[in-house]
Amino acid sequence: MSTWEKTKAQMEVVAGGAVRKSAHAMGNEKLAAKGGALQARGKARRLKEKGKEKFS
Repeated sequence: MSTWEKTKAQMEVVAGGAVRKSAHAMGNEKLAAKGGALQARGKARRLKEKGKEKFS
């Protein structure tokens, strides 16, 4: 896994979690869903990169 891709995935997970939690605190469920989606995309990116490592 390249360092940049690993960092990018982790940034998405952290940013998505922060957006989701702050949106829940404000009562904005639409924004919370978007934050959750960003977090899930980061987790999926991380899994994809780990899978690429195994086949390399």
